[in-house]
Amino acid sequence: MELLWFALFAVLLAGYFALEGFDLGVGLLLPVLGRTVERRDRMVAAIAPFVLANEVWLVAVAGTLFGVYPMLEGEVLFGLYPLVVAMLLAWVVRDAGLWFRRRVGGPGWRRFWDALIALGSLWLSAGWGMALYGAATGFTSSPMHPVGLLLGVVVTLLFAFHGWTFLGWRDPALTGAARPGRMLVLTGTVAALPALGLLAGAMGYLLDHSAPPATLNVLSLMVLPFAPLMVAAQVWVWRTFRPGKGADRIPSFF
Repeated sequence: MELLWFALFAVLLAGYFALEGFDLGVGLLLPVLGRTVERRDRMVAAIAPFVLANEVWLVAVAGTLFGVYPMLEGEVLFGLYPLVVAMLLAWVVRDAGLWFRRRVGGPGWRRFWDALIALGSLWLSAGWGMALYGAATGFTSSPMHPVGLLLGVVVTLLFAFHGWTFLGWRDPALTGAARPGRMLVLTGTVAALPALGLLAGAMGYLLDHSAPPATLNVLSLMVLPFAPLMVAAQVWVWRTFRPGKGADRIPSFF
């Protein structure tokens, strides 16, 4: 049972990096590719149908961490507390930018929130790299260590490239060339590599610090039956909003 939950945790974390990675990547590219209001609107429109579905993966990762690895949860919150708080604030700022950018007319208002989307995406991307370094060192080294900062830069660049590929697949006019779906899958896999590398190194530690078998059995009965629904919802989103399906329209909530 411990191995099953480790595999599920790996899938959830890798899935978050692969899916939310392009959302953050598009946010990173707003100042680069979004030189006009119309282009920024199209960039936000490209990711708008996917954002909430992709963030479900993070909720699932947190739930698995708290339920399956309760001892690790305490180490994460203690060892990375300032970074975790900063990342939560960046998440709130990024999502607030998506929700509020079109609530009031005027270019100044929209530029302000677009800037917050970019800044929030930057800090979240870099923060994930630093958090992975902190976890890889057993929370004994500061995530602000030069290696942690370097990993933050690497993750940010991977997400930006993933976002650029997504835009080329979803709305080629934004990048000047169409990108096939298989390239999007490839960049998503690459974006997930830092998380998979960390989990590969931490496999023994996680298996040794899993919750008791009785707890895992109860979690399996409560959670696993809903996993197909989560997958089905993702499939529906991707089939409904594939290229050509309203890429030039921003949902009313964004």
